[in-house]
Order: sequence, then C-alpha cells, then structure tokens
Amino acid sequence: MRREYGIFYRIDWVMVILYLVLVLFGWLNIYAAVYDELQPSIFAISQRYGKQLIWIGAALVIAIVTLAIDPKFFSQFAWLIYSGLILLLILVIFIGRDISGARSWLHIGSIAIQPAEFAKMATALVVAKYLSKIDLNLVKKKPWLKAAALIFFPALLILLQRDTGSALVFLAFLLVFYRFGMSGLVMLALLALPVIGILALLINKFILIGILFIGAVTYYILTLKKTRQLLIVLAVFAVSVGYVFSVDYAVNNILKPHQRQRINVLIGKTSDLQGAGYNVNQSLIAIGSGQILGKGYLHGTQTKYNFVPEQSTDFIFCTVGEEWGFLGSLVLIGLYISLFTRIVIIAERQRAKFSKVYGYSVAAILFTHFAINIGMTLGLMPVIGIPLPFLSYGGSSLWAFTILLFIFIRQDSYRYELV
Repeated sequence: MRREYGIFYRIDWVMVILYLVLVLFGWLNIYAAVYDELQPSIFAISQRYGKQLIWIGAALVIAIVTLAIDPKFFSQFAWLIYSGLILLLILVIFIGRDISGARSWLHIGSIAIQPAEFAKMATALVVAKYLSKIDLNLVKKKPWLKAAALIFFPALLILLQRDTGSALVFLAFLLVFYRFGMSGLVMLALLALPVIGILALLINKFILIGILFIGAVTYYILTLKKTRQLLIVLAVFAVSVGYVFSVDYAVNNILKPHQRQRINVLIGKTSDLQGAGYNVNQSLIAIGSGQILGKGYLHGTQTKYNFVPEQSTDFIFCTVGEEWGFLGSLVLIGLYISLFTRIVIIAERQRAKFSKVYGYSVAAILFTHFAINIGMTLGLMPVIGIPLPFLSYGGSSLWAFTILLFIFIRQDSYRYELV
C-alpha cells in the first residue's frame, strides 16, 4: 500500500523558485509597461497590473491544486484531457470571439479563456502517454507518424482559428521526438525547410533549383551510389523543387498583402518602418536605448509613451531591455536558461517513461515560446503573437504554463513511486 505524503513532499524547490521569480518579475514589468500616473497603485484592479495580480493569485491556487492531485491521474486520464481540449478547440471555431484578427477565445462571463494555450499541455500529456507505451529507441516510421498526428491535429484546429503563432509552437514536439529516437534526417529536413523557403523568396527560383540539384548529385556521389539511394535522392530533389514553387505561389497568391509585407520585411527584402516593420523597429529602439544598465525602473521613455504596441503582452521583453538594460536582460535570459536546464536534468532522472517524455515536452514548449518571443522583439523571428512564459500579461497563458510546469513538478516528486 502506497504511503500518502503532503503536497509539498519532495518537490523540486529550484523549479518552484525560478517560476515564482519569473512571475513576480513579469508583474513588475507589466506595471512598468502600462503605468498610469492617475492609477499609481500596483494593486489597482482597473489596470492591467492589478488584473495580472489576480491572475497570479489564481495561478498559485492552480499550482497547489495540481500538486494535490495524484500523479498517476495525469497518465491515466491523458487521452480524456486531450479529447476534452480538442472539443474546446472545435467549439472555439464556431462560437469563439474575434480578438486581434483571431477567433481563439471563449468567454465565460467576464473571463476570456484561450483553449489553444491549454491544448499544449494536453498534447504534452497524450504524447507522453503514447511514447511511454512504445520502445523509446524505435526508429520505425509508423509510431512517429501516429505521434505526429497527435500534435498536428490540434495545430490544424488552431490554424483554423487564425492563430498561426500558437499553432507553430506545436512544432516544439519534434524536439521531443528527436530526443526519443526519431531519425536525425527528419530533423535536418525540417531545419532545411525554412532555409529553402527564405532562399525561394530572395533569389531566382531556377538558380535555387540548380543549387539543390548540385547538392543532390554531390550527396549521391559521396555516398554508396546504390540504386535505392538514388531513388531517395531523386524523390527528395523532386519534393524540394515542388516546395520552392509552392512557397513562391503561396506568398504571392494566397497570403494577404499585410502578411506578405511582414515576411518581406523580416527577410530584408523590403523596409516598412511605418507599417509592417513598425513594431519591430520600435522594439529595437526601446531595447537599444536601455544600453548596459537601463534607464531605470519606470523611467523608460519608449515604454512610458506607448511607442511599442502590445508592450505588456507579446513585446514585454522591450520593457526589460529599456528599463533594466543589457545586464537586466542577460539576468532574465539566464533565469530562463536555468529553468530549461533544470527541467531537462530532472527529466533525465525520471524512472517512469511517461514522466521523462512529459518533462522534455515541458522544456520544448517553454523554450520555443521563449526563443520565438524574444526573437520577435529583436527582429530575428516573424511577429506571430505568442507570449513570453510567465512574464506576458494574460490569465490564460499564465494558468496554462503553470499547469504545464507543476504537473511535471508533481510527477518528479513521486519519481521513486512511479514506474
């Protein structure tokens, strides 16, 4: 008979403290980003910083409740949780409300919930459940195709909500698949796709196809030159050619003008500082103006006069860069890297396959959000509107990230009992 312990039994306090520090730092920067001299109290619930405090309080309750749940619950009910979120994603398509061009919100009274944020957690659970039932070193195609379907189905539903940013985050699970046995060639091909896509927009299509052909011939000559390998090389080359033409066609004929302009600005093909490139340009000005030590808390001029749109949500890192400077930004990035590293270390020590796969899923999701969000503010990634974990304003994202992380903390606390 298993002995019962308290909810704080053997939890990893390093992860908990890193979480609390990030959440507190986020609240302080939300206060700075939308500071109103007429409402100077940081507890003013009529302002975003006051509302965020309420959501932080709710997040702490959610964290405690998550720690109180039997750790086996998450494994046993993974498919049910996943199915429930899929139904919510479908429901949003029909009755959700449009906010900033995306129909991704459900309104329950005065509370707005974004199911896409919670769908990442549900997908992490079901991916962990599925992979824990097969050989983690298996390299056959069939298991990975089934696993891929688990992540692409919710991603497709989120795309139908016109929330491209949240859908792209699901690609984070490919890092998990690679860790647990998926072929490195698949990862290489996936990394090559954006490179080829960008080149298809920057240089002449036929010159690019010529470069791909030379690469294919060179690869075949350097390998064993078997007939089967020749067929594979020809197939990959044919798919690459089709991809080049499809990228060019999609950008010029399917995407809306403002979306096409954003892509052209991102890859440096055009410059539009008053239009598609405005957010990023103002973001770079704000971050650069902070220099080494920053302008000081509540003294950021770019922040104070609202030069950067969405500065308390998607562009919260601008506030950090301007008011805390390079050193402050470096400390924040260090906190995130410490959290990611800790999650991976803890994942590696898990005895249960479910817990190990889930831990890597948590790390992959949080890292992808972190990399894309900060990349957006620095002009290195497209502006796709995803929050910075634990820092950005918003209840749904904070609650979803909290559940995501604390499920893993709960799993780890029972690592000796779970097999």
